[in-house]
Amino acid sequence: MDRFFWQFFLYGLLGFVLECAFARLTHSPKPDRKCHLLLPVCPVYGLGALCILLLPPGVKASPLLLFLAGAGVATACEWGMSLFYEKLTGAVFWDYHALPFNLGGRVCLLFSLFWGLLALPMTYLIQPWLESWVGAIPAAVTIPFALFYLGDAAASLQILRLRGTQGLRWYRRFTPSEAR
Repeated sequence: MDRFFWQFFLYGLLGFVLECAFARLTHSPKPDRKCHLLLPVCPVYGLGALCILLLPPGVKASPLLLFLAGAGVATACEWGMSLFYEKLTGAVFWDYHALPFNLGGRVCLLFSLFWGLLALPMTYLIQPWLESWVGAIPAAVTIPFALFYLGDAAASLQILRLRGTQGLRWYRRFTPSEAR
C-alpha cells in the first residue's frame, strides 16, 4: 500500500510540474496550477498514473495498446476528477469547451492523446526508476507524510468549497503585483 501512495503522490507532483511548464509554454493566463493548499500536486495525474500502472502486463508490453489503454483510463480519471471537484466543491480546474471533440468540457480528444503519449515514457522510462526509489522509502516516513497529505487535501477541499480556486493561491500575497 505504501507503494501506491508514493506513486500517486510522486506522479501528482510530476503532473504539477508538467502543468506549470505547459502553462508557461502556452502563455496561459493561469500560469499556476495549484490543486492543494500547500503541496504542489495535481491528483488527476496521480490517479491517472495509478490506473495506467494497474493495466495488465500484456497491455503494457505493447506500445500501441499502452497508448490506447493509457489514453482511455487516464481520460476516465480526468472525467471523474472533474466531476468530483465540481460536484463536491463547485471548483472547475479545467474547461475544454473551446476545444473540438470535448465531452461536456471535462475531457477532449487532444488531451486524451496527450494522456496516451504520457503513458509511454511513464511506463517504460520513469516507472522502472521510480519503483526502486519508492521501495526504499521506510514506512516510518510514509505514515506521517500520508497523514499530512490527507490533511492538506481535506483543507484544500474545504477552501475550494468556500473560496474556489483563488483560495488556494495564498502565496500571491508575497509576489510583486505585476507578477499576479
